[in-house]
Amino acid sequence: MSTEALSPRHSPWTIDSRTVVFGAVGAALYAVLGLFSFLIPGTQSVTVRPAFALVPFFGKRFGVITGFFVGFVGNVVIDLIQGAGLIWWNWSVANGLVGAFAALIFTAIPPISSETLRHVVTALGAFAATALGLLFTITDLWILGIDFNTFLFLNYLPALLANGIAVVILAPALDAAWEPLAKRAGL
Repeated sequence: MSTEALSPRHSPWTIDSRTVVFGAVGAALYAVLGLFSFLIPGTQSVTVRPAFALVPFFGKRFGVITGFFVGFVGNVVIDLIQGAGLIWWNWSVANGLVGAFAALIFTAIPPISSETLRHVVTALGAFAATALGLLFTITDLWILGIDFNTFLFLNYLPALLANGIAVVILAPALDAAWEPLAKRAGL
């Protein structure tokens, strides 16, 4: 099994046909599967979205541009389909940043030969990328005119908890499922 996310021949910043194709596929998957979510009661429109695990996964496997594209475009499409329009643009940017940070985090980690350790590192890296990317939603302080406590306790922490659980469980599972497929396809 491979011990690294991006193959040595691919820079995390590369824009090529691979980046475009996987970005489009990832955004479409996230947009469709992201519709299967539910609202967390007592928050300001924070939802649990298991499909969110696709964002750090695509960032890890296909780079910064793909990760950002999957998170940003996928979230914009979900919001448009659900009728929210572009009101929550800053959350779409935050989703994109999660994918970009995932790519940067996993590029910085040296190859790991232990499969179990690789899954743990994938879970922790995906969670760290989620925590960092979602910090962009602090812009709600200015956009919505809310106070810091409202942002922290009704927006950021519930979103981090819900998405954090999804990425800690599902990102390593997606990554493990991708390994044999990538090997067979020569990716």
